[in-house]
Amino acid sequence: MNPEDALVGIGAAIGRTPLVPLRRLFRDAAFRVYGKLEMMNPGGSAKDRPALRIVREAIRSGDIRRGTTVIESSSGNMAVSLAQLCRGLGLRFICVVDPRTTESHLRLIRLLGGEIELVASPDPASGDYLPARIARVKRLQRQIGDCYWTNQYGNPNNYMAHYDTTMPEMLEALPRIDYLFCGVSSCGTIRGCAERLKDSGAPSRIVAVDAAGSVIFGGTKGARKFPGLGAAVVPPIARPELIDRIVYVTERECVETCRELLRSEAILAGASSGGVLAAIRSLRDEIPAGAVCAAILPDRGDRYLDTVYSDEWTMENV
Repeated sequence: MNPEDALVGIGAAIGRTPLVPLRRLFRDAAFRVYGKLEMMNPGGSAKDRPALRIVREAIRSGDIRRGTTVIESSSGNMAVSLAQLCRGLGLRFICVVDPRTTESHLRLIRLLGGEIELVASPDPASGDYLPARIARVKRLQRQIGDCYWTNQYGNPNNYMAHYDTTMPEMLEALPRIDYLFCGVSSCGTIRGCAERLKDSGAPSRIVAVDAAGSVIFGGTKGARKFPGLGAAVVPPIARPELIDRIVYVTERECVETCRELLRSEAILAGASSGGVLAAIRSLRDEIPAGAVCAAILPDRGDRYLDTVYSDEWTMENV
C-alpha cells in the first residue's frame, strides 16, 4: 500500500475546518470567542485528523498492509473516523466499545463497515471500562495476528496531527490567541495544539476542559455519561505541564450550553463542544476585556439527538 492512498477520496476532505465568531452566544462578553468547527470534518469530529495521520504513517512504516485488520478502543468518534478511512482503503476495522457508546455511533460504525466488539462489564480491579476495552484489544491482537492497534491514547501521531494541521490553521486565521480552550480525553488535541502554540512563541494561556469524574488531572473518579470528554486513566500522551488552567464541567452544563449554542448560533454540536463553551462561560469574569479566545469544538450534535437534545433523557439522567 502507498501512504498517499489515505489522502485519496474522503481523506482529502479532512481538515481546513471553519473558524467562526460566536458573537450571539457571548453577546454580553467584553472578549471575543471563535469556535473551530471540527464537527465539519467528513467523519463529524476532530478525530478525523489523528485517524488519518495514524493510518497514513502506519502504511508508510509497513505496519498496515493489504489484509491488515485495524483495531481501536473508542467511545465513538475515533471509531467513526477509522471506520470511514478503512472503508475507503479496503481494510477490515474492529472497534472495541462499551455500553456508554451511543446507539447513533454504533449505527454509523456498522454502516461504514466497521465491526463491533462490545465489552459488557468493567474492569474488576478499577471498576472502569477503559482497562477492560484495552484488554479486549490485546486479546484480539493475539487471535488475529496480522492486525494493527492504532492506540489513540499512546500514539504520537495523535497529537502530531493537531500540531501540524489544527493549530497552524487557527494561527493563520487569527491575529493572536490569548486563550485556547480545548476538551481532553486522549489528550491528543490539546497536546498538539499547546505544543504548537508554545513553539510559535505566542503568550497564549491553555485551558483544559475536563469532565467531572475524570482522573486525567488528578480529579476524583466518578461516573460519566458522555463519551469523548474525560477519561478514567491518565493517557500516556498527556502533558499536564503544558496546561495553564483546568476547568471541570458537569453533564448538565454540557447539555445546557449545547442547547443555547443551537438557539443562538444555529450550530448543532456534541456534548464535548458544549463542555468547552461552558468552561469559557465559567471564566468570563476572569478573562480580560479585548481578549481573543479560541475554542475547539470537536464534535457534531446529530449523534446526541437521543441524549443531549432529548428532554426525556436529560430529565432522567442529568
